[in-house]
Amino acid sequence: MLPDKLLRKLGMRHFSGNMRRLKSHNNLIDFASNDYLGFSKIPMVEESTLLHGATGSRLLSGHSKAFDTLENRIAHFHKSENALIFNSGYDANLGLISSVAQRGDLILYDELVHASIRDGIQLSMARSLKFRHNDIDHLKILLDKFGKGEQLEVYVITESVFSMDGDQAPLVELAQLTTKMNNAYLIVDEAHALGVIGHNGEGLVQYLGLEDQVFARVVTYGKALGCHGASILGSSDLVQYLINFCRTFIYTTALPPHALLTINAGYEHLENQHVHIKKLQILIQQFNKLVVQSGLRLRFRESETAIQVCIIPGNKNVRKVAGQLQHKGYDVRAILSPTVPEGQERLRLCLHSYNTIDDCEFVLQTIAKSLKKK
Repeated sequence: MLPDKLLRKLGMRHFSGNMRRLKSHNNLIDFASNDYLGFSKIPMVEESTLLHGATGSRLLSGHSKAFDTLENRIAHFHKSENALIFNSGYDANLGLISSVAQRGDLILYDELVHASIRDGIQLSMARSLKFRHNDIDHLKILLDKFGKGEQLEVYVITESVFSMDGDQAPLVELAQLTTKMNNAYLIVDEAHALGVIGHNGEGLVQYLGLEDQVFARVVTYGKALGCHGASILGSSDLVQYLINFCRTFIYTTALPPHALLTINAGYEHLENQHVHIKKLQILIQQFNKLVVQSGLRLRFRESETAIQVCIIPGNKNVRKVAGQLQHKGYDVRAILSPTVPEGQERLRLCLHSYNTIDDCEFVLQTIAKSLKKK
């Protein structure tokens, strides 16, 4: 049995109608997954590789030349001095932040960063303060007030593309601000930018030419690459530090060989099959035009990424519209409070290279009709 206080929390979640439940795969038209380029549907590795495990952590028996080869390829692709593979984006953020930020340091983070970043902050010994979403002026105020002192290091953390809103961080301004300071380091999570932004889907940092001004980038493979794992991009010194002090790297079984092959195949697709990326980028532009034509501009957040968000306040209201779309064969999911703030409940639509204009138009028309009936 769970302790009483945990049972009470579970009961409150149930009676509020916000209980999270696992759902199996369905045959609906996909507007919900993060498989932006459809790579998860492309065979990438032979079946003969699927049964081999890594046997241990990379510091014991799990390391191989395959890791070295792939990490060199990743670093070269992203124009980074070095790269270190992790088992997931969650592990990467948790381990990076909790190990580099020390007692007496300061972490300043965008208020909309996702759970893995927040959990890494909680595990660190550093003081932390949030700044208003994409608000450079507020960040400057916090830096001026709290970011100075002997032996004080300041870590500024953001996402390049925000997972629940689809908007982009002002990375140029953030990089300029942190590089002016001798003790400030910029960390950028590129989970939803990889495969979506740039000619090769290299991500927003690289697209803007800011590689040398960012302390660490986190790129994850569970979204556009359609596989599993993540990498931290940074200097060779940073990678050596993580190998020695990052608990989520040290104390976990390494990814198995077939996972490395799949990641490698994903990068081959990024480098050689630009058609997927171009189709997605064109679809995003067309979708935004359809939003205007459907009269939904005020409902949708401005987004030039694969994540498109329609605000429909109230868990009951947004569930109803999502249910209507699912009934018509479209997998669109409602994002409820408390995952997002109350009053900011939403439909989160993920665009993919394989979605069609007709499907996008039908989804938007259905949403518009549903909202008119209210």
